[in-house]
Amino acid sequence: MTGSTTFDTSVAHPARRYNYLLGGKDNFAADRASAHGLIEVFPAVRTAAVENRRFLERVARHLAEQAGVRQFLDIGTGIPAVPNVHEIAQGITPDAQVVYVDNDPIVMTHARALLTSNALGATAYVEADVRNPAAILRSPDLRATLDFTQPIAVLLIAVLHFLTDDDQPYDAVAELTAAMPRGSFLAISHTTFDPLPGDVRRRLTALTDPAAGHGPFRPRTHEEVARFFDGAGLLDPGLVSVVDWHPDNTGVPHATPVEAISYAGVARLP
Repeated sequence: MTGSTTFDTSVAHPARRYNYLLGGKDNFAADRASAHGLIEVFPAVRTAAVENRRFLERVARHLAEQAGVRQFLDIGTGIPAVPNVHEIAQGITPDAQVVYVDNDPIVMTHARALLTSNALGATAYVEADVRNPAAILRSPDLRATLDFTQPIAVLLIAVLHFLTDDDQPYDAVAELTAAMPRGSFLAISHTTFDPLPGDVRRRLTALTDPAAGHGPFRPRTHEEVARFFDGAGLLDPGLVSVVDWHPDNTGVPHATPVEAISYAGVARLP
């Protein structure tokens, strides 16, 4: 998730909570407590986190291999977890260029230390918030790394559900995509409560209340997530459960849509 240049380790942060759910060690007690609060209500939350990560890997590989994308803008990158976007992209196209964006200084510290490009490609790091697209777009590091005359893949993986309606998420995405060169791509995964039984949905909805202490969270319906792609052409298979977007055939068991509780889609921008 992508704000502030200060941080409070006594308050859970989405990127660090996500790191814990993925089995990482770069998190604090508040992040772990928040994660366990979610697990108590929805035990498959770790599975959901893993499936979002798998989608990130698949979409980066698909765009690099099938669409020839050489530039990626990964917003809400989170704490590095192998393989990262530049490792996937540069494994296919060695001169691929990737800009990572997040609002957590801890994430940025890890990114700068660990997300190093090969000699042919490039990586850069922007500390900014998706709620402020202009700050991202005017970043000198972004402009020095990405060529705005060539297609760019904008990755918003498991990030937009941290924006409430008051954050005007549709406007933020529209501003970002409007600035992209012709033929660019937009990839999104987004939590939904659509497939959940009513009792689980009610309990999870209660955790999104600010008083619950887990931070802002806004799950969205299929129709609401689809709105982020307005004006763009969704690639096959459309907006589907994250587990159904070009699933791999590695033999790793796939989660169900109920366990993953996320929609995913990729679109070509006009």
